Amino acid sequence: MEQDFRTETPRPRPAKGRRGAALAVAAVLALPAAAGANPMFWAGEWPNTDFSRHSVDLAEIMSGGPPKDGIPSIDDPRFVPVSEVTDLTDTEPVIGVTVNGEARAYPLGILTRHEIVNDTIGGVPVTVTYCPLCNSSIVFDRRVDGQVLDFGTTGKLRNSDLVMYDRQTESWWQQFSGQAIVGKMTGKTLKMLPSRQESFARFRARAPNGKVLVSNQPFRRYGINPYVRYDSAPFPFLFRGDLPEGIAPMVRVVAVGGEAWGLPLLRKKGTIVRGDLVLSWEAGQNSALDTRVIRRGRDVGNVVVQRRDGNGFEDVVHDVTFAFVFHAFHPEGTIHTE
Repeated sequence: MEQDFRTETPRPRPAKGRRGAALAVAAVLALPAAAGANPMFWAGEWPNTDFSRHSVDLAEIMSGGPPKDGIPSIDDPRFVPVSEVTDLTDTEPVIGVTVNGEARAYPLGILTRHEIVNDTIGGVPVTVTYCPLCNSSIVFDRRVDGQVLDFGTTGKLRNSDLVMYDRQTESWWQQFSGQAIVGKMTGKTLKMLPSRQESFARFRARAPNGKVLVSNQPFRRYGINPYVRYDSAPFPFLFRGDLPEGIAPMVRVVAVGGEAWGLPLLRKKGTIVRGDLVLSWEAGQNSALDTRVIRRGRDVGNVVVQRRDGNGFEDVVHDVTFAFVFHAFHPEGTIHTE
C-alpha cells in the first residue's frame, strides 16, 4: 500500500457514502493534540521562528505528519531539452512556466514528492510549488524587499494547504496566498507569476525549445500518486473548516482572485468570457490525484486563463484547485456553477 506523505500510517482509500464521510471526520478528530497549534512544542524544531508575530490564528495550523523538510524541496534542479524527454506521456501533467522568453516544465509526477522547486527562470529567482491536498500549483517570484529567499516545507498545513518557510528568516508562508503568516516576514506577500497546469504535449507544442525538470534523486519513486482516488473522495483530508454550499468540496474550480468557476461548467461550455477575461478548457491531461500511476489518471483537461488587450492575449495568474480550498481562503468569494 502506498504510504501517505502526511501521515505515519498507511493512507486509507476514501470510502463512499455516509460511512466514508464519518470515517473522514473521525480521522481528523483522532489527530494527536500536538497536531494543533502549539508554539512551545514547535519551538524546539523552529528556534529561529518568531511565533509572537503572526497574522492568522495559530490554532488553524496543524501538523501534516512530516517534520521540517520531511518533504524535501528541490534546490538544485536539473533539466533536459523537451526534445530529449522520453519518460513522460503526452497527457501527463506538468506546471508550465515562461519567464522572459525562457520556458520550463515541472512534472507533477516529481512535484508530488517534493512540493517545492527553488529555481531561476529568465533571470528571475522563482519558487515553483504544488500542494497535492489542494491541487494548487502556484509559481512565485522569490524576491522580497531586495532579498532572494529559498523555500522549504514546514510539514504544517492550514486549510489543508501547504505551509512553506523561507530559510533566511524561517518565517512561515501560506502557499495558496503567497502571504507570510508567522515570523519576521509576517504581512509580506510573494508576487505570483502566471503558469499553467497542463499536459506535457501542450507544453511541448507551445515551447518546443523549452526544458523539463528531471529527477536528480534516482532512488525516489516518481510518477506515483500517494493520494489514490483523493480527488474523487467525498471530503478533503486533514481539513477542519467549513465546506462550500452548492458545490461538492472536491470539485475542481478555476480561481482568479476572489472569483472561481466550477470546472464542470467550464468543461461543458469550453470557453467562458467575463469582460476581458477568457477561460478555456480542452481535454487531454491526466489527473495527478486519481490512480496510483499518474499517467493512467482520468482526463481532467487543460485550463487556460488569459486577458485580452490591444496586443492580443496574456496569461493570467490563476489556480485550478478544489472548491473547499477556494471557499476556505475566500469565504465571501463567488463560485460560479451555472
